[in-house]
Amino acid sequence: MGDTDVTKKPAAGLLGIGQAAQELGVSVRALRYYQEMGLITPSGRTTGGNRLYAGEDLDRVRRIRELQTLLGFNLDEIRAILKSEDRLTQVRLEYRAASDDVDRMRLLLEAQAAYQRLRGEVEEKVNRLTAFRDELDERLARTERLLGDAVAHTS
Repeated sequence: MGDTDVTKKPAAGLLGIGQAAQELGVSVRALRYYQEMGLITPSGRTTGGNRLYAGEDLDRVRRIRELQTLLGFNLDEIRAILKSEDRLTQVRLEYRAASDDVDRMRLLLEAQAAYQRLRGEVEEKVNRLTAFRDELDERLARTERLLGDAVAHTS
């Protein structure tokens, strides 16, 4: 039986891979690939071994898609971003549980460094996009000058 087998009803609150893919607007293949890349881990499996996805899993895929489409990050960059975000979530939990000011300070410094790294990655992407936009603006201006010259010669 494959992951698209719908004869078995998923556990309460969990979606089979086909249902999850449909809900997310991605292919089953994409979900499998995200798992192979280490970007997601299904919350469970059926007794037959089929992948099952919880709401948190769907949110993570939405985040991956957002980073891909909106910000233009590739999957390797996304893996690094998600790893940082996962660690920051853990740092928040550890901070709340910490009773020692030294531990809290260490965690705050770790969080600060992680946020600075993430900001640096975004800044690098913005700079590359800005350079590309500027190059397009130059080409557009050159094309418009040539078009203006061509119109003037045909008049």
